[in-house]
Amino acid sequence: MSSGVRDENVGDVALGLIRTRADLHRWGAANAHGRQMHEAVGLLRDAAESADPAVLLAVVEKAIAAAVRVVLRADDSSGIIGDAIRDLLELHTQVASKARPSPSRLAAWMVKFQFDGTQDFFSIDVADYASVLGPEGLVLYRAQLAEIAGGLGPEPAEDVSGAWLSDPEGWQKAAQDRHTRFLLEANARRLAVVDRDVDAIIATHARDRKVAAWLHDTARALAETGEVDLAVDWARQAADFDRGHQSLDAAGYWCELLAQHRPDAELAARLEVFRRWPSSSTAQQLRRAAGEAWPAHRDEVLDTLGRSPRDAVVFALHHLGDVELAWILAHNLELTDARTWSDLADAYERVDPLGVLPVLHDLVVGDLREADARGYRQAARRLRRMRGLAAGTERAVEIDELIGTLREEHRRRPRLQREFDQAGLP
Repeated sequence: MSSGVRDENVGDVALGLIRTRADLHRWGAANAHGRQMHEAVGLLRDAAESADPAVLLAVVEKAIAAAVRVVLRADDSSGIIGDAIRDLLELHTQVASKARPSPSRLAAWMVKFQFDGTQDFFSIDVADYASVLGPEGLVLYRAQLAEIAGGLGPEPAEDVSGAWLSDPEGWQKAAQDRHTRFLLEANARRLAVVDRDVDAIIATHARDRKVAAWLHDTARALAETGEVDLAVDWARQAADFDRGHQSLDAAGYWCELLAQHRPDAELAARLEVFRRWPSSSTAQQLRRAAGEAWPAHRDEVLDTLGRSPRDAVVFALHHLGDVELAWILAHNLELTDARTWSDLADAYERVDPLGVLPVLHDLVVGDLREADARGYRQAARRLRRMRGLAAGTERAVEIDELIGTLREEHRRRPRLQREFDQAGLP
């Protein structure tokens, strides 16, 4: 192994890197330990190339259990520890496929990880284990899920406000049951995919068909099983559901399916999507799909994007790569987005260095609108840049006069004065 750790003691080393008694409520300590956990994952991943799979599987399962205990008492707002756990879970599927544990052992581990109440942050996918479980294991797994479902109480009424006051134990049991039902439903969806059962996929994924995302999920599941025609149809239904962001996401997936399976139909779909959700992003997707036919759509796209100055400028600047067109559009459409103006000034400086000075001036004024140290630093950098652009020209005096005016206007802001001094401004 490249790390120098031998297969026979990789488990001890990896588990030692994961387990800890340190106080991980502190963000910095949690991040440091999370990075250490990623080292452990790397060791185990390396060991998978040569170690006994059955032995390594047991180590990985211990590592997952230890890692979950760690994250439950850590400030993992950065997500470093969580990412390490997800990597361990991915590694578990890979090692299990080599180790081929007994179906009963694997099914028991899968149920325990999801339902024992230790954690509710991380999920596993039965489809990743289906080939290892085999028919016998899937029967066992379903039987255990059914047993869990049988132990649930009746579903509570939707209006349970105040129930926790009158019956705290009952309320807590209902909350636990609600999460268990969520897990059972998620498993039912993935088992339908494993079975390649179209009716079950539609029933479990589309549910009552009242949410665009559910129709989108149905399309993805059908595509996963090779039911392309049905997947295209359900993706289209999701796209047509409404004009919300879920339908936009589904429309993108619909177009992806067409690009992969019905390429002759993609351009018309991309045009339809752009007309419903005009943006720099949908315009670029249309442009890519159009290929040599793009000139036939260019004017419509630019005219439509003109309703949203930012989208029009972003499209021209970043997707068309036409800096001068973006510059014209920004002025004609009265662009107000500071971030886009900043990006445009960076690009247009190579075309007309002095021409960007008014834009930079307006950006400096915006930087100083609020008393903010970050804004002060940004303004100082922009002013220094303006001096460099104007150096040796008749505009140089004008820029220095501007700096003097700003110093006077903001003389009661010592932090701003220090930022100007550190930037070498007069």
